[in-house]
Amino acid sequence: MKKNKNDLFKDKKIVVLIPCYNESKTVEKVVKDYKKVLPEADIYVYDNNSTDGTDEIARKAGAIVKYEYKQGKGNVIRSMFKEIDADCYLMIDGDDTYPAENAREMCNLILEGKADMVIGDRLSSTYFTENKRPFHNFGNKLVRGLINKLFKSNVRDIMTGYRAFSYDFVKTFPVLSKGFEIETEMTIHALDKNFLLKEVAVGYRDRPAGSVSKLNTYSDGLRVLKTIARLFKEYKPTLFFSFVSLIFLIIALIFGVPVFVEYFRTGLVPRYPTLIFSGFMLMIAILMFVCGLILEVVVKKHRQLFELVLINTKRGKDE
Repeated sequence: MKKNKNDLFKDKKIVVLIPCYNESKTVEKVVKDYKKVLPEADIYVYDNNSTDGTDEIARKAGAIVKYEYKQGKGNVIRSMFKEIDADCYLMIDGDDTYPAENAREMCNLILEGKADMVIGDRLSSTYFTENKRPFHNFGNKLVRGLINKLFKSNVRDIMTGYRAFSYDFVKTFPVLSKGFEIETEMTIHALDKNFLLKEVAVGYRDRPAGSVSKLNTYSDGLRVLKTIARLFKEYKPTLFFSFVSLIFLIIALIFGVPVFVEYFRTGLVPRYPTLIFSGFMLMIAILMFVCGLILEVVVKKHRQLFELVLINTKRGKDE
C-alpha cells in the first residue's frame, strides 16, 4: 500500500516563522490559516516592538510568541534562524497577503530534498493586479532585472516574503541586512553559494482595509538597490572593479588622447595639468582592475571554506 507523502515526513520538524510589527488586524487569521494546512507545524510569531497587541492576539490564536527588540525585519529573521532548529522552515508575512494553500507544496519540496530554498512567486500570479502601489510594481521589476542580469539567473520574484528553507540554508546564511532588503540578500546568497532554488507560483492579495504596509517605497527601495550594489561588489569583485576600472580608463582617454595627438602633431605638450590628471586616472584604472583580481581570489577561497562549513553543518545535523 502506497504511503501518503505527509506520512513519510511525520518525523520531520516543520516550523512556520511569522515576523510581525503591528499586525493586530491580520495575525490571528494568518496563524489559524497555517495551523489548518500544516497542523503538525510549530508556528512562531516574532514580535518586533508592536504597540497594538499583536503578540497577545497571536498567542491566543495558538502561536508561540517570541520577541526581537532590535527594529527591522532583517534583525527578526536573524534571531529566528539562530534560535530555532527544524527540518523545514516556512517564512510568511503577518499581513495576510499570502494564501496558505501553497504551504504544503513548498514544505514538501524542502523535505524531499528537491530544494534548499523555495520561493513563493507572486509576480507570475496576481501581484500586479492586486497590488495598488505602482512604484512597488516598478521596484519589483527593476530589482528582478538587475539581479538576473548581474548574477546570470532567472528568478521570477526576488522580494517575496513567502519562502521555505532547508536546515542547511538557514544555518549557513549570514544575516547582515537589518531591514526589508533581507529577501534580496537571501536570493543573492543562494545564487552565489549554489543552493538549489525552486519557485512556486502563489496567489497574492492586497492588504485588508485598515492594515498598513511597513515598507517605505522610496527609502526601503533605495536600501534594496544599495544592497544589490554591495553584494555585487562582494560576490563578483572582478566584474565590479573591472566596470569601475573601465570608467576611469575612459576618463583617462578622454583627457589624455587630445594631449598626445597634439604632441605627435607639434612636438609640444602645452597642457601639463591635463596630462598629469589623465595619468592619475589611468593609474586608478589599473589599481581598480588589480583589486578586482586579488579580491576574486579571496572570494574563491571563501567559497571553498563555505563548502567545508556546509559539510560540517550536515554532519552536525545527522549526529
